[in-house]
Formats: sequence, C-alpha cells, structure tokens
Amino acid sequence: MNIQKLLSSNMGRLRIAGFLEGLSLLVLMGWAMPMKYMYDQPEYVRMIGSVHGALFIGFLCMIYIVAEQKSWKYMDIPLKLFISCFIPFGTFYLDHKLLKNEQ
Repeated sequence: MNIQKLLSSNMGRLRIAGFLEGLSLLVLMGWAMPMKYMYDQPEYVRMIGSVHGALFIGFLCMIYIVAEQKSWKYMDIPLKLFISCFIPFGTFYLDHKLLKNEQ
C-alpha cells in the first residue's frame, strides 16, 4: 500500500502508529533487553524504552481519535488494540485481521 494513502486518513495513521509501536516492542524485547542482561549494557533499554514509550502513547492517542471518529464501542476494537500492545507481534496481527478491513 502507498504510504501517502495511509497518511491521508486517521485510520492509515493508526495503522502506521501500530506498526511502529509493534516494531519498537520487538526491538526492545528482542535486542535491548538481551543487551542489558547478557552483556551488561542497560543504556540500550533506556534509549529504546523511551522511544517505545512515546510510540505507545502515540498509538493510544490514535486509537482514541479513530474510535471517536468511527463511533467504535470501547470494549470492542479499541480494547483489542490496547491489549495487542503488550503482546509481541500483536499489533501486526490485529492490523492484518481488523484494521486492514476497516480502511
């Protein structure tokens, strides 16, 4: 899909935010955490963790914006999206199963 088309709508921006948040979680868990505990280099967790935190907050803001725009019930798609933030590959799965069809 074209990146300009994604950026032209709130749903597209939500999908991009979900991708970036999911990617940052994978980098944090798959690279920064092992660097901290196996090689005693905690600076990577601080750096990647800060980026991940900002992307997490941005993703939650986009969930709220799209939920209001689409009149979603908060116990349905928004709750699933929120929970997916805590599961590695969760945001990618829900993007494929839910958000792709919504757009």
